[in-house]
Amino acid sequence: MKKAENLSTRQHRIRVLGGLPMLIIGIVIVAVLAVLGLTDGSGNTQRILIKMCLYCTMACMWNLLSGFTGMTSLGQQSFIGVAGYSMAIMTATYGMSYVVGWIVGGAIGAVLALILSLILFRMRGMYFAIATWVIAEALKTWFNSWEFVNMGGGMFVRGRPDQTIIFVLSLVLCVVAIVLIYFLLNSKLGLGLTAMRDDADAASSVGVNIFRSKLICFVIAGLFCALAGGMYYLNNVSVYPTNAFGISWTVSLVFIVIIGGVGTMAGPIVGTVVYIALDEVLANFPGWSNIILGLIAILIILFLPDGILGTLQKKLHFEILSQRRFSKE
Repeated sequence: MKKAENLSTRQHRIRVLGGLPMLIIGIVIVAVLAVLGLTDGSGNTQRILIKMCLYCTMACMWNLLSGFTGMTSLGQQSFIGVAGYSMAIMTATYGMSYVVGWIVGGAIGAVLALILSLILFRMRGMYFAIATWVIAEALKTWFNSWEFVNMGGGMFVRGRPDQTIIFVLSLVLCVVAIVLIYFLLNSKLGLGLTAMRDDADAASSVGVNIFRSKLICFVIAGLFCALAGGMYYLNNVSVYPTNAFGISWTVSLVFIVIIGGVGTMAGPIVGTVVYIALDEVLANFPGWSNIILGLIAILIILFLPDGILGTLQKKLHFEILSQRRFSKE
């Protein structure tokens, strides 16, 4: 009886942390970020915040796939790359506005995810992960030899708006992504995702539509990674096959989610803040940055296998923005 009462009390605490208090904290954080970005005179703070918002968006989507759905992708750069080139083609080749390029890039990312799902969903585990990476490498090779996009010479995005507009759009995109994932995971579909991640066959036996659940998450992740990628290259101005479809995107996203906490809603947010801070500092040490980031990732895996936030939540028995509940003392 006492154990049941303790569990009930803990569940109540979890619901409170995920309810009105977290909503207020979230609004305050967004307001602070907006003020910092909109009042930045030099533009450097805006640059960092834009990067933070876009990486957070993509990391949340990678966490949705791997942490909550069990689909570990090593090829999210496929969506980032096609969106970057869509932005360049629409603005530079066809002379359209960046808004059209952004929308087209997001739509192509969603359609690409839909098409790839027909192939990738036949695989599981490491085969799925390797296949996503192979597809990204194939796209890099194709764009590297495609004359229409100037092959390996890359392209430039035209009609770049003021950096303040890019910052506002990036912040809105990040907030929408987090809110969408929160409501998705707290829906009936979210329960199915958790069951599917733990045991797909068992989940299927109790009525979870595995293909439909995977498809929804994969398309959402493809759409938002494409939108974030398009905004990134709009801010960056130039896009090249080697960086647009490079594995470095996945390395960064995996690092962010691991240090924050895989399978936690707020883990990618914490991980993004840590990653961007380290990236800014390590930019002064070219050649050593990847080595240092790798060592930090190894240390986190060894001593904090649940990530920074995941470890804190387990130790202190609370969760932030999560549909899960503790079931052990």
